[in-house]
Amino acid sequence: MPRPTAARWWHLHPVGAALGVALAALGFTPSLIPRTGPFQGLVSGVLLAAGYLVGVLLGRLARPLAPTISRPTRRLGWVVLGAALAAAGVVAVVLGSRWQDEQAALLGVAPPDRWWLAVPVTLAVFAVLLAVVRGVRALPRWPRRLVVGVVVVVLVLAAVSVAGVPGVNPARAALDPAFAAQNDGVFGGATRPTSPRRSGSPASPVSWESLGRGGRTFVSSGPTPQALAAAGGRPAAEPIRVYVGLQTSEDAAERARIAVDELRRTGAFDRPVVAVVTTTGTGFVDAEAMDALELAWGGDTAIVTSQYSLMPSGLSFLLDGDRVAEAGTTMFDAVRAAVDALPPGRPRPRVVVFGESLGSLGSQAAFATLDDVRARADGAVWNGPPSSSPLHRAVVAGRDPGSPEIRPVVGNGETVRFGGGSATPDLTTRPAAPWPDPRVVYLQHPSDPVVWWSPRLLVERPTWLAEPRGDDVPPSVRWYPLVTFWQLTMDMIRAQEVPFGHGHNYGPESLDAWAAVVPPPGWTPADTARVHAVQEAGGLPTPGA
Repeated sequence: MPRPTAARWWHLHPVGAALGVALAALGFTPSLIPRTGPFQGLVSGVLLAAGYLVGVLLGRLARPLAPTISRPTRRLGWVVLGAALAAAGVVAVVLGSRWQDEQAALLGVAPPDRWWLAVPVTLAVFAVLLAVVRGVRALPRWPRRLVVGVVVVVLVLAAVSVAGVPGVNPARAALDPAFAAQNDGVFGGATRPTSPRRSGSPASPVSWESLGRGGRTFVSSGPTPQALAAAGGRPAAEPIRVYVGLQTSEDAAERARIAVDELRRTGAFDRPVVAVVTTTGTGFVDAEAMDALELAWGGDTAIVTSQYSLMPSGLSFLLDGDRVAEAGTTMFDAVRAAVDALPPGRPRPRVVVFGESLGSLGSQAAFATLDDVRARADGAVWNGPPSSSPLHRAVVAGRDPGSPEIRPVVGNGETVRFGGGSATPDLTTRPAAPWPDPRVVYLQHPSDPVVWWSPRLLVERPTWLAEPRGDDVPPSVRWYPLVTFWQLTMDMIRAQEVPFGHGHNYGPESLDAWAAVVPPPGWTPADTARVHAVQEAGGLPTPGA
C-alpha cells in the first residue's frame, strides 16, 4: 500500500466515503438511551471511519473490474456524490434530533442538548482516526513495521485475555495494579462502623483497611434505625452486613470461608433471611436493593458478599469471567453448606441470592439450571442480567410460546417471573397462576442495553427487535448490521443516566422483587407501599452504622 503524499493526505476514496456516510447516517437512528450531540458525534464518527475502511477495501478489490473513467467524469461524479452525501447527512441530523426527542420523552428526561455539535464531532472523530492511520502509513518502513507489530501484539494479548485461557490473562495482570490505588480510597465519606454486626468494625477480624472502597461503602451505610422501624411497622433489628475484600485473600474459597466465620460471629444464622450477594467489578453492591431488603424486614436480615476484582464493571465483564463466576459460586456454596450443617431442630434462615449487572452474571453461575436454583436456594433476585449469562439465556429460550423476549413467561410463571419498569408491581399477579416457593425474579428493562447487548448484534437481528417494542423503546428503533452493535455498546456507558425504571437503573424496583421472593410473614401490598414511601422520603444512608 503506497504511502500518502502531501497532495493526497486528505484525498478520499469514493466508495469509502459513500459507505462511511451511510453508516454514520444510520448511527443517527435511535437505540435505547438518548444521546447528546457530542455523544452522537462520537457514535457516528466511529461508524464513519469503520464504513470508510470497509469501503476502501471493497473498492480496491473491485478495481480490476471497474471501467476506466475520464477525469471530467470523475469530477462530475464527485460533485454528484458530494451532494448526495450532504443531503443524506442533513436528513440524518434532522430526523435524528426528532428521534432523540421522542426517546427522551419516553424515558422522562430532558431532550438531548448541544445537538448542533453532532456533525462537527462526527467529522472531527473521523479526521483524527484517518490522520492516525495515514500518519502510520507515512512513516519510514521500519518505524511503520514496528508500530504495526506493537498493535498486533497488543491485539493478540487482548484476545487471549478476553478468551479466558486458564492462568493466562496479561491484560488483567497489567490493569489490576493500575486500579489498586483507587481501591484504597473511600466513597461518599464512608467511615469505619462501630457496630459488631458489621465487617471492618473493631469487633471484626476483617480489618477496615482490607475491605476496599466498595466494601467500606457497603458496611458503613444502610437505612437509619428510624427508617427501619417506620418501614417495617415494628421495632427494628440491627442489620448484619458482612464483606470480605481482595486484600484479605485473593483466593475465592478462602474469602468465602472467612465470610462464613463472620456470619457465625455476628449471629447471622439466627436471622430469618441471609442474602448472598455478588458484587460488581470494583466490589460495589447496589445500595437501593440492599436497603430495600432491610427495610422490608425491619433490619432482621444478614447480607454477605465479597470483592473479586479491582477493575470497573466494563473491563471486568471482558476480563474477569472466571473470577466473577468463581466468586458467586464459592460464596453461595459455602453459605449453603453452613446453613445445612446447623444442628437438627434449629430454625434455618432462608438463603436467597442477589446480583445486579455483572453481579447477576456471577450469582447465576452458582446454578446449572432453574431446577438447581429451586433445589438449593430459597429465592433469587437478579437485576439487569447480561445476555451472556448461560442460565438467563436458557430460561428465556425456554419461555412459553407467544410470550415476548422482553417480558417472557416461563412455565406459566411457576418458578421464575420477569419484571422491570411498569411491570414490576404486578409480579405476583401476572400470570394469574400459583407461585410456590422458592421464587426467582429477573428485573430487566426493555431499554437496558446491558441486558440486550451481544456480539451477535453485529450480524444478526435480535428477537427483541423482531417483536413489538417495550413501553420505553421507540417504535422507530431498528436493527442495522454493525450499527446497532456499536450503538448499544455506547448506550451501556450512559445506561444509568436515566430515571429509575429505565435503562440500567433499577433502584426502588428491587423492593417489589424482594416482596415477591421473600416477603415477611403477613406481607401485603400496603406494606410495600409503606416501604416505598420511606424510600422516597430519603434519609437512608447512615455512615458508621
